[in-house]
Amino acid sequence: MSKDTYNVLFLCTGNTSRSIMSEALLATMGHGRFKTFSAGSQPSGKVNPFAIEQVQKTGYDLSNLRSKSWDKFAKADAPHMDFIITVCDQAAGEVCPFWPGHPSSAHWGFYDPAAVEGPDETKRVAFEQVFQQIKYRVEAFLKVPLEDLDETAIRAELQRVGDIDVAGIGAA
Repeated sequence: MSKDTYNVLFLCTGNTSRSIMSEALLATMGHGRFKTFSAGSQPSGKVNPFAIEQVQKTGYDLSNLRSKSWDKFAKADAPHMDFIITVCDQAAGEVCPFWPGHPSSAHWGFYDPAAVEGPDETKRVAFEQVFQQIKYRVEAFLKVPLEDLDETAIRAELQRVGDIDVAGIGAA
């Protein structure tokens, strides 16, 4: 697969945290090689403020952050996706829309930091940990020589990245 720019859609249920942070990390770390998007099967309509705090570290344009439905990306006039990556187990198990062009897909599961209860500092720590875990997988994905691989090898590499154990990454 040889292209100048790849379109990547990150999916989660609410599109409030993990998919948002993934969108920002790949966009900024990919240095123009990737055009990134995020969406949810049941978008909440609001981005989690702790996710915004993490995204600010990347320099990503915060005006790009919106919680939106994945239906937007299944329409005929939607950008053609090269890769679709689910980042939460619930979204991975849902019946997804038909994606034009049959993009490569994978599941990169992360626990939901928005589910953490307690004081704000506890929540910040959870978001920082998941942010670091996403960053670790994005770094691994950026090392994949996409232009040298065929579709089957790319799918295998996407899944390999999703299988990387990130449980101890970012732990305090």
